[in-house]
Amino acid sequence: MPVLSAENPAGAPSVKHSEVGLAERVVEHRLSNGLQLLMVERHQTPVVSCIIAYKVGGVNEQPGMTGVAHLYEHLAFKGTQTIGTKDYRREVAVLRQMDQAWSDLRKERDKGPDADPDKLTAYEKRFRDLERESETYVVPNEVGEIYERNGAVGLNATTGKDLTRYVVSLPANRLELWAAIESDRMAHAVLREFYKEKNVVLEERRLRYENSPSGRLYEAFLSAAFSAHPYGMPVIGWTSDLEALSRAQTETFFRTYYGPGNAVIAIMGDIDPRATIRLMERYFGAIPMQPPPPAVVTIEPDQAGERRAEVEFEAEPSVLIGYHRPALDHPDDAVFDVIDSLLSGGRSSRLYKTLVKEKQRAVNVSTSTGVPGARYPNLFMIQATPRFPHTPNELETAIYAELDRLKTEPVQPRELQKGLNNLDADRIRSLDSNSGLASHLSYFQAVAGTWRYLPENRERIARVKAEDVSRVARQYFVKSNRVVATLVKKGKD
Repeated sequence: MPVLSAENPAGAPSVKHSEVGLAERVVEHRLSNGLQLLMVERHQTPVVSCIIAYKVGGVNEQPGMTGVAHLYEHLAFKGTQTIGTKDYRREVAVLRQMDQAWSDLRKERDKGPDADPDKLTAYEKRFRDLERESETYVVPNEVGEIYERNGAVGLNATTGKDLTRYVVSLPANRLELWAAIESDRMAHAVLREFYKEKNVVLEERRLRYENSPSGRLYEAFLSAAFSAHPYGMPVIGWTSDLEALSRAQTETFFRTYYGPGNAVIAIMGDIDPRATIRLMERYFGAIPMQPPPPAVVTIEPDQAGERRAEVEFEAEPSVLIGYHRPALDHPDDAVFDVIDSLLSGGRSSRLYKTLVKEKQRAVNVSTSTGVPGARYPNLFMIQATPRFPHTPNELETAIYAELDRLKTEPVQPRELQKGLNNLDADRIRSLDSNSGLASHLSYFQAVAGTWRYLPENRERIARVKAEDVSRVARQYFVKSNRVVATLVKKGKD
C-alpha cells in the first residue's frame, strides 16, 4: 500500500488549478530491492512524465577513470539483450572478442617507441574487422524509435556531478511500455558500440572544452577550486582517461551504481498511484538488490589562501569567481539562494544594475549557487565578461565592492522581499508542468535524501533576514576563501 506523505507544512508550495498542497499529494513507495518511487496524480491531460534518477555522477569517479558516468549515459540508449540487437547470443560473442582485440592493441600502443609496428597493424586490423562484424547485429536507436512510435516526447538524459537522470513524457496508456523498457535497461543493458561511442564523447569534449574558451576556463576554475575532492574533475572526463577506458571497466561501474537501490523513480501525471505501484512491482521488483555503492570519503581541505588560474585563448576575456560554501543540507543553503537572487535575479538585480547598466563595466554578469554540485561542499560562483575597454581586473574590483555592500549595508526590507518573491515565483513556475515537478522531486530525493527538502527549503528561504545575508557574506565572501579564473587573450601580457 502507498504511504502518503507527512502533513503539509505551513506555506508549502502549491501548483496551479487550485490543487491542494504538494506535500499532501506526493505518494511514496519503496520496493523490497530498495528502489524509491514518487508519484503525483495530475489529471489535466492524459500524459505522464517519468524520470529515473540514479545517485551517481562525476563525483563517484576516480583519477584515471573520469568520464565513465557520462559515457554510460550515452551507452544506455544502445539497448539491452532484447532491444537494439538482431541476435544477442552471436553479438555478445563478437563483443568479447572485440574487447580482447582492443586490449591487445592498447597494450602494444602503450609500449610507445618500443611497440612492434607489425603487431600494431595486425591488432588494429583484427579490432576493426570485429567492430564491423559487431555492427551487423545492431538495430540502431531502437529504444528511441519505440518511444517515438508510441507518442513519447522529450526523451533525454543528463549527467552531472551528483546524479544521472533519464527522462521522457508519454501518453498515460503507454506507462507500462515505459516500465518494460526502463526495467530492461536497468537489469540487462548491453554496452554495444562502446568504442564508437567513446569517439563521439571525445569529439564532444574537443568541441565543448578543448576548443571552447568558456569550457577551458571552467575546467581550470574547478581544478583550482578543488585540490582533493572529485568535484574538481570534469564530468565529461579527461581525454587520456576516456581513451584508456575499457568496456569491462564501464560494465563494472554500471553494475556498481545503477541498481534499484541507488535509483529514484518519479512519475507525475494521469496515473492511479495504487495501479502504478503494482506496475512498478511487476517490472522492477524482480531486479536483485545490489550492495550499497562505495561512499565518497574525500573531504576538500580548508583553503589557506586565494587561488588563481589564468587561461590563454584567442577570445574575449572573462572571469569566474568562486567562494567555497557548504553542502545542500547546511542551514546557510537558503541564505545563498537569497543572495543569488539579490545579486543576479533579473535586470533589476544588484550586479546587473550596477555593472551592466550604470557603470557599463560588464557585457554580462550572473551568479550560481551549488557549483558544480550540491551534495557536498561546493561553490558560489560569479561569472562576468568585461565590456571593452574595461579589464577583468577592473571588473573584479567592481564585483568585490558589491559583495562588500552585502557585508556592511543591511538589505532593505523591500529589496529583500522582492528577492524572496522572485525565488518563490520561480519555484512555483518550475512545478507547473509534470516534467518540472518530476525533475524537482527526483532531484531532491536523490541529492538531499528526501523530496520534502523542496517545501522545507521554501519555508527556510521565507525566514531569511537581512542580518542572515550580511552574516553569510562576511563569513564566506573573503579573499582566503576565493578562487578566481581569468580568460585572457593569447599573447597578452
